[in-house]
Amino acid sequence: MTSTVDVTVLADLLRRAAKAEILPRFRRLGQHDVRAKSEATDLVTEADEQAERMIKAEVAQLWPGALFLGEESVAADPDLLGSLEHADLAIVVDPVDGTFNFASGIPAFGVMASVISGGETVAGIIYDPMGDDWVMAEKGGGAWLRRPDGGAERLSVAAPVGLEHMVGMASTGYLPKEKRAEVLGNLAKVRFLTNYRCAAHEYRTFAGGHVHYLMYNKLMPWDHLAGTLISQEAGAYAARFDGSAYLPHHLDGGLLIAPDKTSWDVLRREVFTV
Repeated sequence: MTSTVDVTVLADLLRRAAKAEILPRFRRLGQHDVRAKSEATDLVTEADEQAERMIKAEVAQLWPGALFLGEESVAADPDLLGSLEHADLAIVVDPVDGTFNFASGIPAFGVMASVISGGETVAGIIYDPMGDDWVMAEKGGGAWLRRPDGGAERLSVAAPVGLEHMVGMASTGYLPKEKRAEVLGNLAKVRFLTNYRCAAHEYRTFAGGHVHYLMYNKLMPWDHLAGTLISQEAGAYAARFDGSAYLPHHLDGGLLIAPDKTSWDVLRREVFTV
């Protein structure tokens, strides 16, 4: 499926960009190195922009026929987002996922990339600069934790449990205002709710079998394509709120991920009643 993109090369590129442009700036950002975009908590830093610039330049050399779609590139030119649906081959990148954490000095951020071929996600990579390892998947090949020394560990989602025992993560801030209070009330039915403000680490935690659900409403491709594929390759059931498949060009409709279809149905009926 990814014969035109060597995912190990792409994974190494994310690591090199993190070491060159992201980690040297962690807890060293100056006053003018951080700016707000759409709101006070939607930030961009010099690390985001410089890492994306490096990744974009190397992608253009390695895979010149591929559409490059980066979060900061789209922030500068929103029309780029519409190109994804019709691209034969695309590489989608989030140079720093969890920018709010990064800018706050919290070591919970990641670098993500996905490969889109023929309208579907065929590879996903989430690199953790602090832990120096990747969670990654190619369609049909399972989900893996891989380390720079060549070590690898296959990932599997948690075993299903009853609703009252479920622990998970939900990003409720982007739910419709009239539904947010209802969903937050419904979440009293589960055992525990948390949120890392970093989809990269939330997907890694889920695919590693440590939590039972993920829920998102705002669907930017750089935030969710890699993690959804990795979750599915680790055995998860993922769908939009209406039960339809989540595809690369989808920007709305919500996303709910659970260990299996039965758990998904229970969460959708009892908790995420949007």
